[in-house]
Parts: sequence; C-alpha cells; structure tokens
Amino acid sequence: MALPRAAYLANLLQSFITKRSLRPGKAVHAQIFSAGLSADTFLSNRLIELYSHCEALSYATKVFHSIPHPNVFSWNAIISACSKADDLEFAHQLFDQMPDKNVVSWNTMISALARGGLERKALDFYYMMIEEGLLPTNFTFASVLSACRNLMALEDGRQCHGLAVKVGLDENLFVENALLGMYTKCGSVSDAFEIFDGMARPNEVSFTAMMGGLVQSGSAEEAARLFGKMHRNGIPIDPVAISSILGACARAEDEESALLNQNSRLYGILVGRSIQALSIKYGFESGSHVGNSLIDLYAKHGDMNEAEGVFNSLPGVNVVSWNILIAGYGQRGDSKKAINMLKLMQQSGFEPDEVTYISLLAACVKSGDIAAAREMFDKIASPNVTSWNAILSGYCQEESYQKAIELFRKMQFQNVQPDRTTLAVILSSCSGIVFPEFGKQVHAASIRAMLHNDMFVASGLVDMYSKCGHIKEARQVFDRMPERDVVNWNSMISGFALHSFNREAFTFFKQMRENGMSPTEFSYASVITSCARLSSLPQGRQIHAQIVKDGYDHNIYVGSALIDMYAKCGDVNVARQFFDSMPMKNIVSWNEMIHGYAQNGCGEKAVELFEYMLSTEEKPNSVTFIAVLTACSHSGMVDGCMKYLDSMGKEHGIKPMADHYTCVIDCLGRAGRLKEAEMIIDQMPCKDDPIVWEVLLSACAVHGNANLGKQAADQLFRLDPQNSSPYVLLANIYAALGQWNDASAVRALMSERRVVKDRGYSWMDNKSGVHAFMVDDLGIVDGKDSAFGAMKIGKKDEHCTAW
Repeated sequence: MALPRAAYLANLLQSFITKRSLRPGKAVHAQIFSAGLSADTFLSNRLIELYSHCEALSYATKVFHSIPHPNVFSWNAIISACSKADDLEFAHQLFDQMPDKNVVSWNTMISALARGGLERKALDFYYMMIEEGLLPTNFTFASVLSACRNLMALEDGRQCHGLAVKVGLDENLFVENALLGMYTKCGSVSDAFEIFDGMARPNEVSFTAMMGGLVQSGSAEEAARLFGKMHRNGIPIDPVAISSILGACARAEDEESALLNQNSRLYGILVGRSIQALSIKYGFESGSHVGNSLIDLYAKHGDMNEAEGVFNSLPGVNVVSWNILIAGYGQRGDSKKAINMLKLMQQSGFEPDEVTYISLLAACVKSGDIAAAREMFDKIASPNVTSWNAILSGYCQEESYQKAIELFRKMQFQNVQPDRTTLAVILSSCSGIVFPEFGKQVHAASIRAMLHNDMFVASGLVDMYSKCGHIKEARQVFDRMPERDVVNWNSMISGFALHSFNREAFTFFKQMRENGMSPTEFSYASVITSCARLSSLPQGRQIHAQIVKDGYDHNIYVGSALIDMYAKCGDVNVARQFFDSMPMKNIVSWNEMIHGYAQNGCGEKAVELFEYMLSTEEKPNSVTFIAVLTACSHSGMVDGCMKYLDSMGKEHGIKPMADHYTCVIDCLGRAGRLKEAEMIIDQMPCKDDPIVWEVLLSACAVHGNANLGKQAADQLFRLDPQNSSPYVLLANIYAALGQWNDASAVRALMSERRVVKDRGYSWMDNKSGVHAFMVDDLGIVDGKDSAFGAMKIGKKDEHCTAW
C-alpha cells in the first residue's frame, strides 16, 4: 500500500537530514510547495531541521515564518537552528516570543548558552526554569554542570547535584559523568572520587574525566593507577584516554606542580614509555592527538631528542605539534633552537598562530633575550594577559623598569585587564626606579580590580612603598592585609632598615617572631643592617646567636651583613674571624671585609686582603675599588691609591666613577698634595658631583689653600646653593688666614641666600636606650660655649624622624 504523499516526503527529508544533503533536500522542499503542502506544520518542522543541519539558517527562518500555526516543536526547531548557527541573540528573541515553552525549549537555550560561552546566563535560565515548575532532565543537568565547570562555580554545581538526587537522576550515567567533570575541574577531587566510586558502570568517559581531574590536582601517580584499573577492567581504551594519561605523565615534570618530587618525575617518564608501547599495540601512536601528547611528554621531561623523534615519526603533523616542540625548547630556555624551529615550521608550509608566538615569547624571556621576546610579542595580534605578563616580567628581570612601565601603560590603553601577576611585576618596577607616583596609580588600579587585598599584590605594594621611602603608606597596606606571610613581614623590615627606621625594624622583627613567623635570610640580613646603622653591638650579638640557632650563619647574604655589622661596631677582629669561617664567599663578602678594615683605620690589612682576593677566582668590582681606595686614603698610602686607580681600567676593565675619584682626591688632600688633586679633577669626567668638591674644599681648609678652596666652594655654590657646609668651610679658611673681610663677605652671602647652618648632634647607647645630644638654640655656632640638651631616641619629636 502506497504511503500518503506527506508521509513519503517526510521520509525523504529524514534521509537527507541524516546525510546533511542540502541540494536534494531543496528539491523535496520544491515538491512540498508544488503539492500545496507548505502549510503542513509537520513537514515545515522537518524542513527547518534539514536547513539547520545543513547550516542554512536563512532558509530555516523563512520556512518558520511561513508556517501559519507553528507549534511548540516548530519553535524548538528554529531556536535549535539559531543555536547551532551561533546566533544566540536571535535564539533568545524567539525564546521570549514563544507562547508555550516546554522542557525541550529550556534545554535548547541552556545548552546553547553554555556552549556559546555565556555560562552565567545559562545558569540564570536554569534557575528560571526551576521557578517555572519544570523538572530538569539529564540533558539539562549535563549542560548546567558544564557551565558550572567552566565558571569554576562549585557551589552552583553542588546545588545542581542536590536537585539531581532529588529527581532521581544522580545515577544516570550521562549526569554522573557531567558531575565528575564539574568536580574535577573545580578542584574538588574528593567529591569526584565519591561519585566515581559509587558508579555502577563507569565507562571510558568516566575514567577519562577522573584521570583528567587527578592530573589537574597534581596526582599524576593516582591517574596512572586509575588508567591501569581501566585497562584491567576491560574498559575500551581510546586515543582520548591515552592522551589523558600521557598528560598525567607529562605533568609529573611540570615545574609548577610543587606536589611532585623527583621520584614522581621518574615514575612519570617510566609510565609514559609504557603507555607509548600500549598506544603502539592499539595503533594509536600515529594519530595526531596521541602523537602530540607523546611529544609533550618528552618535551616536558627535557628529552628533546626523543620528542623530535616522535615528531619526525608522525605521518602528519599539525600546528599543535610544532607548538609543543617549540614550547619544549622554550621550557629549557633555548630561544635560538625555538626560533630555528619556527623557521622550519614556516618552510614546511605551516602558519604560526598565537600559541606559537606565546611559546617563543616565553622561550626568549627565559633565556634573557628580551629584544627577541619583544619581537615575538609584537607579532601577537591580540595578546592576552598571560602574554603581557611574560614580556613585562622579562623587562623587569633585566631591570628595564621604565620600559616595563611604558608597556604597562600601553596595555591599559588596549583595555586588557591586569591580573595579580601584572600588578606585582609593575609594582616591582616602580620599586626598582623609585617611582612612588606611578606606584600609587597602580595601587588605585588594584583597588578598582578588587585585587588590593590579594596577598601577592599587597606584598608588592608594601615592598614598593617601603623602598620608595613611604613607610607610613607601607604600614597602612600591611595593617589592612587580611593575612600575611613572611614576605610581607620582610618587606616591612627591609623598608625600615633601608630608610634608617632601625628601632621600628627591631620592633617588627620581634612581632614577626611572636606571630609565629620563622625569619628567613632576608629578615636577618635586614635586622643586622639596622644593628650596624645603630652601631649596637649587644643587639647584633643577640641576633647573631639567633642566626646560628636557625642555621643561617652559612648563608652568604646573612654572613656579609654580619661582617658589615661587626666592622661598623668597631670589632673588626670578630668580623675577620667570621669572614674566614664562611664556607662560601661572594664579592659582597670580600667587599664588606675590605671596607670594614678601611673604616677602622686598618689600611694595610685591607690592601693585603685585596691583594689576596686578586689571587683567587673572585673578580673585583667597582665597589671593591671604593673599599680599597678608601683604605689607602685613611692610612695615607697615596702611591698605592694612585696605583689602584690606574689599574681599574687597564687591568680590570672597570671605568672609574665619581666615588672612586672622591677617594683619590681625599687621599691626596690628606697628604697635602693639592696640586695633584686639582689635576685629577681636571681629568675626571664627572665634574658635577658635589661630594668631590666637598672633599677638596675640606682638604683646602686643613692646609689653608684659599685659592683652590674658593674654586671648590664656587662649584658647590652652583651645584647645591642651600648647603651650609661650603660657606662655613670657606669662611673658616679665610678666618684662619686672617682674611677677615673675605670671611665676612662669605657670611654675608650666606645670610643673603638665607642658608642656615645645620646643628650638630652626638648620640650614645646605654642601658636605658639610645640618647642623642644636640646643640641647643642658645649655643654659639662657632663652638666656643655650647649648651647641650639631651633627648631620648624613640619619642615623637621632630628631631627623631631619622631614627
């Protein structure tokens, strides 16, 4: 018996829908039209489905609008067509116009929104659906749980799980797998295990999801064991499962996975090789998905020869394959090899994508080739925040702080939202060039982004304000932090020490220990610096005892700080004993010891130690020469001073700077060889350094050289007109020579320019604390009859701010 015409045409449409055959489908559409069946709602619905499957949304829309009385299936069909075509706005409009909505209508919209990246809106639709009194299906839960997974919305996922239990769908395999995916992605592996262990018949999707969650949480060994169980239980193994477990083995070498030790890494590569053998057995090794996972495994374990071997064995590679190989060389910091791979990639006819350039960018930054990194960065059409962070970090690492700040400004203009890493890097750059004004702007940006309370960002703010001398602001940020780590405490202590708030540094060090924080080498180095600044030997010895107790006495930086402290406190013999006991020394340790001898008038010992250093593998730097030139100056070794100045450039390739010339001029000045000092000044490139002229002027005052003293004073009047020292020194020179008119003229000039002589003070440390003694307002400036008033350091007094 022949089928009715409508049923025959419907069957034809079904076959063309299955085959996605647009042209024959259009022919059937023409037959429907010629047979006068265009008003048939059922056939029209099938036509919408045909055009939807063939990605012809415009035809589907025309058919829908031609239906005289569309039913709920018609509405669902056109909404589904719009969703498949990614026209979510039109789908939403049609959904709002629907006279009657059923569960399928809601499921279609929720699924489309979740797939289209509008996960939050998908959740809103889900909650509206519940309010409408409709019961969700397994398809509803799958879409909603997918949205929760992508949003990392664990609490919403838990609520969805609860409703699935309530409606009896929690044991549906489709829902169970969606729950596994949600819990693993949200980091709740324990919940995922509970679901997995309760599953009656877990399939390959279940095992793969669980393995992926374990990999993400850093449990590579657990993932490998689960794969073994999957294999033993006879669960079909597909390329996705193989790739997942290979990812777990690769993760075992991931530097960011702090949970993994060396044994885990060895385990990872051994299991990876076993999985490679299994993939060969099943014939999966030639597939790009498994092949790329193998390349990634070997690349992450640093075996680039093996990685290239797999790469070359693949019958067909793709851009992903090239990117993994380039990223492998980038991980090793081999930027040259990574760039060569880029050239080979292009010669092979593959066009690099954004991932390629991001991998190259990371390679160049890691190898320190920031110029090449910037070139790669500029090739990224729309760099994301990770790419910005990489190049900004590169500039910061090479101390190109100004370039980092300029690039950050460009990032702002391109409306890329900074994250915690971005802000921390830029705050570090502001610290590096002491740029508190911009640091305050970054602080404001962190508040707008709600990141100012993030420990990483707050630590950067404390460090920036501390290093820039804004101690009050640093303290305010520190006090507002909801939680603090040792880095935050160290930033405050080093800030106090750096700006001579030595009492506060001690107080914070004590509070840090009382708060259960164990000091690090940075804590000890800072607080020892404060002891040195206060010349407080008793406190320094106490801290030294704690350092020994905590095992930091062999740390180079702490050791160098201890040498400096003992030397500044005058106990140079103990400083040398500690120096000799250090198992490892760097140039800072040598410099501190040489400078310690110089400070304490032991010039010959300083020179002897310097000569001994030259016989070792340690190379002197510019600071070393400042120390040895100072030693020569303080001990009257003029010829040695001149010899070392001459050797700087000739033997060591170090260009003398203003500080070196200052030491030499001081040495010549002390010896009364002012003519030679004048010749040195004429030859040196840095003539606008006021310290050089101050040293020369002091020497002229000692030796009564009015002519040269006048030249030095005139330079200082030009460079620093409000500094009282040159006026007083020049006036004293004239007075000592009996040139009273000239002395009066200098004092008149000082009065005319409103220059005020700074009052001097002395201080002492006893059992009751540190006391400072300052010249009283009634004291005679010339120093014949001065009354001294005592004040205790630590009180809130304008004279105590430096303390």
